[in-house]
Amino acid sequence: MTRWTYRLLQPFIILHAIITTGIIGFMVIEKYTFTEALYMTTITVTTTGFQEVRPLSDAGKLFTTFLLIASWASFAFAITRITQFVTSGEINKYFKTRRTMKAIDKLSGHVIICGFGRNGQQAALTLKNHNVPFVVVEQSEERMDKISVDHPTLIFLLGDATEDDVLKRAGVENAKALITTLPADADNVFIVLSARSMSNKIRIISRASDHSSIIKLKKAGADNVIMPDRIGGTHMATLISKPDVIEFIDFLSGEEGEPINIESVAYEDLPNEIKDKSLRDVMNWQKTGVNCIGIKNPEGKFLINPPEEMIIERGMRVIVLGTKWQIDEMKGNLE
Repeated sequence: MTRWTYRLLQPFIILHAIITTGIIGFMVIEKYTFTEALYMTTITVTTTGFQEVRPLSDAGKLFTTFLLIASWASFAFAITRITQFVTSGEINKYFKTRRTMKAIDKLSGHVIICGFGRNGQQAALTLKNHNVPFVVVEQSEERMDKISVDHPTLIFLLGDATEDDVLKRAGVENAKALITTLPADADNVFIVLSARSMSNKIRIISRASDHSSIIKLKKAGADNVIMPDRIGGTHMATLISKPDVIEFIDFLSGEEGEPINIESVAYEDLPNEIKDKSLRDVMNWQKTGVNCIGIKNPEGKFLINPPEEMIIERGMRVIVLGTKWQIDEMKGNLE
């Protein structure tokens, strides 16, 4: 039972305990039947004042006095707690959390974004443009309240991503990737360690502020480590030395939702007809207009503009460039 569920059900659990205690007490002390004990408990707890089933013994009177006081206190507590839930908006938060958990339970192969600062929001925007489902984990309730006004369909969890329970609730075991963008490198290391211990298959990408943290994050289990400040400086300098190239790259991955896309196609995803065939045969099979811009060999090395005679073998990946429509058609042909 989650903390939210317990807090909501706590008043009703206490009332149920009082009624159960009353029924058992009357059955034991006064030897009432279950129906008689239920009737006596009901008129006592509700202070209706109807006549007793039969005269009470001294022990029964003391027990009834205790039951009256306990039930009055329980009803007062229940009313206070329920009123608090309604006036503070906690009931709305409870049901919103339930809807979020149901939405996460339906996800598989999604991305978890830990931290929703500038880098986290940029990652979310890019994933949204590529129709990749994702879940945001953010500790700041104020930040998420502001963002959710403009993005009501955003799936997010309020919590500390360094806690294992929060990552499990975000569906880390079914996720295909995790991006951690917290400003503190120590927190990112902790998240990477936790996520890697829960899933060996998940791809983990972490932000780093200090260069010395890169090795630690790699050892913790991160597949890739990004230093945003370093990339930003390199990007600005390259805009001066090679402006057209950088502008073209920005065009391919821009925020404007440009239909240009780059995809990686694994050997295992190719139809049997073109496995172990030349690159020319692969690209001409039910041709959709995409272009091969590179090959990743089984050792993880890239070959740019590979020759058409190259044989696509097990463990290779074909990097293709095309419009979003061409890419979608190509992927449809491969299914």
